[in-house]
Amino acid sequence: MTDSNSAEETAAKEKRKFVFKDRNFSYYINISKKKTWKSLKQIISQEHNLPWPKDTIHYSSVVTPPSFKPAKKYSDISGLPAKYIDPQTKLYYSTIDEFTIVRTLPSDIITGYLTLRGEHNPIG
Repeated sequence: MTDSNSAEETAAKEKRKFVFKDRNFSYYINISKKKTWKSLKQIISQEHNLPWPKDTIHYSSVVTPPSFKPAKKYSDISGLPAKYIDPQTKLYYSTIDEFTIVRTLPSDIITGYLTLRGEHNPIG
């Protein structure tokens, strides 16, 4: 009984062979005796160049729809989650201390923060 169960288990394991699990794929570069890890960009380019079947889905080819959740807002000063927006400068802030900093910033710094965020400057 155990021989037939083990044979069935090995047959089931052979059927569950995933396409994205390549046993021969190396995630590090061999330079002399020291192992240097590949960056994500190197791994993606190496996987992209492999001969994949046409219907293969891998993580670099998956297209997802846009999210239904609203985008999170982070403070322009500290990077913490921001609950507030300054009505004059349109900068995000999270604490009272940051609000005092936002109000004392010159207009060119405010413009820089807004261009980093991809918004227009309402001041000038």
